[in-house]
Amino acid sequence: MKKNRFDIHRCMTILKEQYAGWQAPSITLISSTGASPFQVLVSTVLSLRTKDEVTTAASRRIFDKARSPEELLKLEEETIRRLIYPVGFYKTKAARLREISRILLEKYDGTVPDTIDDLLTLPGVGRKTANLVLVEGFRKDAICVDTHVHRISNRFGYVKTKNPDKTEFALRKKLPRKYWITYNEILVAFGQIICRPISPFCSRCPVTDLCPRVGVGKTR
Repeated sequence: MKKNRFDIHRCMTILKEQYAGWQAPSITLISSTGASPFQVLVSTVLSLRTKDEVTTAASRRIFDKARSPEELLKLEEETIRRLIYPVGFYKTKAARLREISRILLEKYDGTVPDTIDDLLTLPGVGRKTANLVLVEGFRKDAICVDTHVHRISNRFGYVKTKNPDKTEFALRKKLPRKYWITYNEILVAFGQIICRPISPFCSRCPVTDLCPRVGVGKTR
């Protein structure tokens, strides 16, 4: 297979232009409505192992009842379960949202912390969630790596890593900082529509001339 030369600047310029015509990820859409950092955190917790359309609908239902840690903690766990169903692991997430709200009230005066170290102390919050809250809740430079970002960054040959956490740290060293905030939302949309996990649509990919298709077998 032809070894194409990958250019991150050209790639991001092209993908950014195309992104305007794609469906933005759910958390980006929620953030764009003026959601608070707490609402972004709640939606991000709900989004784990859950389809975007389910996350968006569940977020709207719970925000109709609670938009702050104080309001959410007043809800019974069963009520939260009912509001967020059918997100993945909704029973566990209902309990976690109440616990997160309690911690925010007791330790952070009801505000969401804006550092990754503090965010990682919250139950159910891993690096992907923490970085996404920093980006979408605070517009702070951070690199959120989910399965799409991990897969595509390796498919581009831009990094060579075994898991999302290692991809994040590799990108921190290599990805120009001006792309940090938008890298996740653009690559997630790209991965959902074109650069699929199995049999990607290389025939209509806008950056096919740049991509060496590392690890790709069948394409469409």
